[in-house]
Amino acid sequence: MKEILIAVVLAMSFSVLNAKEIPTNRVVQPKDLLKYLKKEAKQQAFGNNKVNEAKLAAYFRNTYSNRYFFNWNNFEERFKEYQSIYLDKKQSHLDRAEDHMQKYADSTLWKLPFNYLNGEAVNAYALRHLARQHKMVDIAFRYYYENKRPEYINYFTGQMHSLNAALTNNKYETIEDGNGVYEAFRSGYRVLNWLQIHGMFLSQKHYNDSDQLTTIATLLQHGAHLYINNQEFKSGNHQTRGLSALAMLSILFRDFEGTDKWYEKAMSLLEEHLQKEINEDGFQFERSVHYHMSDINNFYYVYRLAQISDLPVSDMWTNKMESLFTTLAKIAYPDKSAPVLQDDTDIPWGEKNDISGAITLGYLLFEDPVLGHFSNDNVDAKTYWFLNKAQLTKLDNIQSEAPSMGSLCFQQTGYYIMRQGWDANDKMMIISAGLDDKKPDHQHGDMLGIQAMANGSVVLPNYQVRYSLPDLEQFKNSLTKNVALVDDELQGKKYTSNKGGSGFGKFKELPKPKTIAWATNETFDLFIGTHNGFNNVGVDYTRKVIFVKDDFWIVKDDFKSNKEHTYKQVWQGHYTSEHSPQILRSSFDNGSGLDILQLTQVDNAKQYGARGKHWSIIEQKSSGDGGFITILHPFSSYSKRINELDSNPIVDGWKHNSEEFVLTGSNTTSISNDVFSLFFNVTSMTSKDLKIEFEDFSDFIIERKGNNVSITSTSSEAIALKATLKQRNSSARITLKPGESAILFSN
Repeated sequence: MKEILIAVVLAMSFSVLNAKEIPTNRVVQPKDLLKYLKKEAKQQAFGNNKVNEAKLAAYFRNTYSNRYFFNWNNFEERFKEYQSIYLDKKQSHLDRAEDHMQKYADSTLWKLPFNYLNGEAVNAYALRHLARQHKMVDIAFRYYYENKRPEYINYFTGQMHSLNAALTNNKYETIEDGNGVYEAFRSGYRVLNWLQIHGMFLSQKHYNDSDQLTTIATLLQHGAHLYINNQEFKSGNHQTRGLSALAMLSILFRDFEGTDKWYEKAMSLLEEHLQKEINEDGFQFERSVHYHMSDINNFYYVYRLAQISDLPVSDMWTNKMESLFTTLAKIAYPDKSAPVLQDDTDIPWGEKNDISGAITLGYLLFEDPVLGHFSNDNVDAKTYWFLNKAQLTKLDNIQSEAPSMGSLCFQQTGYYIMRQGWDANDKMMIISAGLDDKKPDHQHGDMLGIQAMANGSVVLPNYQVRYSLPDLEQFKNSLTKNVALVDDELQGKKYTSNKGGSGFGKFKELPKPKTIAWATNETFDLFIGTHNGFNNVGVDYTRKVIFVKDDFWIVKDDFKSNKEHTYKQVWQGHYTSEHSPQILRSSFDNGSGLDILQLTQVDNAKQYGARGKHWSIIEQKSSGDGGFITILHPFSSYSKRINELDSNPIVDGWKHNSEEFVLTGSNTTSISNDVFSLFFNVTSMTSKDLKIEFEDFSDFIIERKGNNVSITSTSSEAIALKATLKQRNSSARITLKPGESAILFSN
């Protein structure tokens, strides 16, 4: 028995010693790849036959045709279809390919400092894009657009060889530099692009067996490096991109030793990213549409390749994946675009996000007709290559169902949606009231900021940014947001650029928000929130937003202090000042517009701008407490505007400080129509049949329906009140929390 145990241990030790693992610090020669094949894969593929490079390359061509997103055997047929669908992409591919080839030799360097071919210095920002190799995909397209000139294949393989040589000689930018060539994000991005190029070239004789095996060996080295350097969870999309690539490699090249461990590690950590970084409310934790959609791609590539190879994926994966798509639908404007949230970077200075492509991908995966409502009958040019023929055919008959969700909140992420409906001209507002505690790097200085659409136009915009632009800090901070400010304080403080020099920067200090109340019903929506962004200058701040559905929003900004300050509201958009500071007005190409009406006394309105964008700042100087009560009134046409010629201008059908009410308090304000009345800064309210007395200054809403009278507190603290209905000589005493409603009198 002892001898048997010794023999087993020796056999296991011998097996371990002879197990071939892909090296991380060099690329295996094509002739040696066979040594790294799993024994069972080698036996199944070749039996006891002698294997040369040609047979090995043929085997991997066959496996790639069955495992990748598209079958390379049909590439030229698909390319013809691609050309007919995406007519405008040819010049873009050619221009981008030319740009890359004019800048870098095929045998380029990979460590700074070095120069472009024209002699100018390559900076860190450019190096990170070289490392991603995204324009190498354009060079692959150029090969097909220009009659298959071998020089383009040679350029790709040459540049890959130059990276492999830099690896061998340890002459490449490292992770510590902030823009490392093998850093998870850049390496992962490169793998994604090279896998596509590999599939594009496999049918071409100029991409010979040795080239193909060298590409595979290079990708395997990338996988080994990603595996060794991503053993533990690291928050953020950089690791997610690298793990996505590692999982893809482990699926596509699962015949090699060690790839089972790659798959297990990649899927385990990606699952951890899904659990920790996709909030329970469905939003990606960095709170940005750009990074939300980026994560969709990262997870989609793996999810789809696993489907193709019939590999098991957990229900958690499926549920989280679906939530990523439904979240985009929930935040959508009525025109099916999405607001600009935090570091959205695809269209610098753009005021909306195109989410149709991402949601179309979701429809193809889950065939949800609500996702179909937002989907296109085509996909963008990049996504086309990550879909098979069966998926593309589904686009010919998209099942569509109008969304039913109304106003809602992402409580964990801190976004609050006030929605009228889904008709093209309906109103929608989003309020930003969240701060990720793990990685707020992509957060802007927009705490309690708002964006809104009405009548088909973004009436209160936010703006996309680009890391490489010198105005990044300005467009990330509060002057380009719809927020309230104090003195010269901005919300974002201690801005720092990253050490890699790529242009990206972040704030070390941002306000911490607190949502006090969120309530929604068929008549109105209410949000009350606060943040500590002005505590450093001795000011407590609260913002209230009330959406009177079908009509307007009211924004009330309250500042409390015992010192002199200048309080401010910032409004984005092209406003004219003929009637300022009481009314600011913008109008759009369809004749609709937005009136910003101040119901309290303000001192002035100043206008500013940059990069073709404009904003107005309303100011109020105060020796202590202060604030604004502001109506945001979208109008569909000139005749629906607030009439600035009135002595007391107000939205049509509403009264400002109606004589119907006798109010006591400080700077009291009321807005009312036949059934709905809003009151601010009131200690008592008396009408012909109703009297309400409060223990302190209070904000509230009174709603009458038939003989029912209800009250909702819009105060930021609990209020105690006594209500008396005169005609019945009956009274009630109640206490209401912020946002809480009660029926005062009924039948």
